[in-house]
Amino acid sequence: MSDPRHLNRLKVVQELYSMEFMDQQNLSEKVKLISKEKDKIDVLIEENAPRFPVNKIARTDLAILRLAIYELMIEKKEPAKVIINEAVELAKELGSDKAYAFINAVLGKIYGPKSA
Repeated sequence: MSDPRHLNRLKVVQELYSMEFMDQQNLSEKVKLISKEKDKIDVLIEENAPRFPVNKIARTDLAILRLAIYELMIEKKEPAKVIINEAVELAKELGSDKAYAFINAVLGKIYGPKSA
């Protein structure tokens, strides 16, 4: 894919992922903003995926969820359908075989009640 928005999100997910393993000094501005909201975002993940504690979720999936939830709930620059679809595509590209379904389900639960 050569869509610049997709490539930018891919870079953010990679930075969020690497942040889990080491302290990063040269983070992008968006990753810094997501990092500041991490605790709030993680609470949303735990509330909407109670069988999957944050510390048990694959780090790649967690990075994708954190980015998508930040974009959905805080940034709000794009339509929810676009953000969720992009998260699913990132999960298909980077995650395990069933990661996309998990991410779609969690984001659907988080965003679903607010869109009704």
